[in-house]
Amino acid sequence: MNEPLGIMGTPQVGFFMLLIIGALAGWIAEKVTKSNHGIFTNIFVGICGSFVGTKLAEVFNFYPGGFITRVIIAVIGSVIVLYIWGALMGRRNQPPMQGGA
Repeated sequence: MNEPLGIMGTPQVGFFMLLIIGALAGWIAEKVTKSNHGIFTNIFVGICGSFVGTKLAEVFNFYPGGFITRVIIAVIGSVIVLYIWGALMGRRNQPPMQGGA
């Protein structure tokens, strides 16, 4: 519980490891959600997903220990981030509703 926090609140993860986990998690989440974007977006989504997944794991009193576990948690968080992003962008890109019947 008293682990030193790294970047984005992820325990024991340095900057370069965060980039690697972010890229891998973002790429896997991209394939799972059948979306299509570039490497920089994958890294960004993976880093955000790592943060979301870590906070979600903390809610359930689960603290990841190894690399694979961290990647799995980051993938889960990344899928959540992409789902929320898709829902928000889907609403924004819909045409306004027309009045009348």
